[in-house]
Amino acid sequence: MSIPPPPGPQQPEGMYPQGPPQQPYGPPYQPWGQGYSPYNRPAPVNGVAIAALVLGILCFLPAVGLILGLIAIVQIRRRGERGRGLAIGGMVMSSFGLALLVTAFATGGAHDVWQGIKDGARDNGVTFTLKKGECFNALGGSLSGEAYDVDKVPCSGRHQAEVFADFTLPGGRYPGDDAIAKAAEDKCYALQYAYAMDSWAVPGNVDIYYFTPTRDSWGYGDREVACVFGNTDEKAGLTGTLRRDARTLTEDQLAYLRADAVLYQALDTAPDAEYVEDDLPGHRAWAGRVATALADQTRQLRAHSWGEGVGRPVTGQAAALDRAREEWRKAAKATDADSFYAHYDRAGALMEGDAAITARKALGLAVSPPSDLPDGSGDAGGDTGTGKQV
Repeated sequence: MSIPPPPGPQQPEGMYPQGPPQQPYGPPYQPWGQGYSPYNRPAPVNGVAIAALVLGILCFLPAVGLILGLIAIVQIRRRGERGRGLAIGGMVMSSFGLALLVTAFATGGAHDVWQGIKDGARDNGVTFTLKKGECFNALGGSLSGEAYDVDKVPCSGRHQAEVFADFTLPGGRYPGDDAIAKAAEDKCYALQYAYAMDSWAVPGNVDIYYFTPTRDSWGYGDREVACVFGNTDEKAGLTGTLRRDARTLTEDQLAYLRADAVLYQALDTAPDAEYVEDDLPGHRAWAGRVATALADQTRQLRAHSWGEGVGRPVTGQAAALDRAREEWRKAAKATDADSFYAHYDRAGALMEGDAAITARKALGLAVSPPSDLPDGSGDAGGDTGTGKQV
C-alpha cells in the first residue's frame, strides 16, 4: 500500500502581506494549517508470515503452519508490519491439511473456524475502522506513512488524533488514488465545522488528516473514509476532545456559534489574489458578501432568547458587529487598496475584539483567539490535508 500525497485545498493563504501597510484579518475559524506532506515509509514484511505461507504450500506440519499464521497476524497488528496476506494464505492452506477439521465439522466448530479465517482475509484489505468521535494513537507514532492499525484510546486523556467525521465513498470500480484523495479532502474540509463549531477551541497546531481505502482494500468492499484532527507535533498530542456540537453545547452556545458560522462562511470566500491591489474588484465583491453575512449574523443574535447573564454581552457583540458591517460596506466601495486596507483592519478589530471575548466568556466558550489571528487580526494559513491509506 502506498500513501498518496494530495495537496491540501487552497484556503485563503496570506491574503495580504505580513508587514506594512496593514496586517490582514483572516477567517478565525481555521487555526490549523501547519501540516506537513506525507511520505512513504514501507513497513518490513513479517518473517513468521512467510514461514506460515511456505508450510501451507508444502502441506508440511499444517498445524504448525496455522499456528504460525496466527502468531504472524498478532505481530503484524502490533508492529505495523506487512505480510498479513501471506499469513492468511498460509492459514487457509494449512487448515485444509488438518485432520482435526473432520471432527470439527461433526461438532459444528468448523463453521466458526472458517468464518474466522474469512473475516481475517477481509481484514487483509480493511485492517481497521474509525468512527466519528473516536480518539487514537497511530502505531509508530506518526500520522503519515502507511496505516495497518491504530490504538484507540479515550478522548479524555492524551491522544494523537480524533476522528471528526466518517463517510462512505460510492461503489463501482476503484477510481484511483488521486480521485479518492480529492474526494476525501473536499468532504473532510466541509465536515470539520459541524464537529468543531467553536473554532477558538481548536489549537493552532491541529491539522486535518484522512484515512482512505487502498486499491487492495477496495476489492474487499472497503469504501470508508475517516476524517481526523491530528497534532502536527507528533510528540505533543492532544488532550480532551475537540468536539463542540449539539451533543456537547448548550442551546445558547449553539445559537451563538451558528450565527458565527454565517460570517465565517462568507470570510472563507476571499479572492485567491494575495494582495488587494492585484484584484481590487474581487476584494470589493468579497467585502460586500461579508457585510451581508454580518447583517444575517446580527439578526440571528438578536432573535434568540438568551439565558440569564448572557443577553447583555451578546447584545454588545451585536452592536460591535453592526459597526464592523459599516466598515465592510465602505471597503466594498473602496477606490484603491489603501482605503480597502483601512476599513478592513477596523472591521477585523470590531469582529473579534473585546465585545466578542466578553460574549464568549458569558457563554462559556473559548476566549482566546486562534494563534494565527493575534488581537483579532492576521492572515489565515493555508490548510494542507494529509492523506493516509489503510
